[in-house]
Amino acid sequence: MAPSFSDVVESKYLLLTTFTKDGRPKPTAIWGVPDGGKLLVITDDGSWKVKRINNTPRVTIARSGSLGKPKSEPVEAIARVLPKSETRRVYNAVLKRYWYHAWWFYAHSIVRGGIDKVHVGLEITPAG
Repeated sequence: MAPSFSDVVESKYLLLTTFTKDGRPKPTAIWGVPDGGKLLVITDDGSWKVKRINNTPRVTIARSGSLGKPKSEPVEAIARVLPKSETRRVYNAVLKRYWYHAWWFYAHSIVRGGIDKVHVGLEITPAG
């Protein structure tokens, strides 16, 4: 039986698949934080996944191992890039959930120019 959206977003590690304009899947391992029936994700502002989501908001998510090996069937979802004003909130939520990686993640962000400059939040909701 395929998992529900709410089942998948509770997983510590997730596989997000975005789609190119011509429909080719592009899977990426991500960290996510459940937030009232949605999933919050932080990513690089100029990443290809952000560009693909801006073109095609359809995505799938699945449970995965820490390196992105799928551990469930994918669930259809819709993603959107949040306004920059939401970046800090999403970033803090991700740091709180993945606190054991926080020192590395935070330092990496600062070295690259600052949290608000290099990151953007994504909001993923169930399709339909």
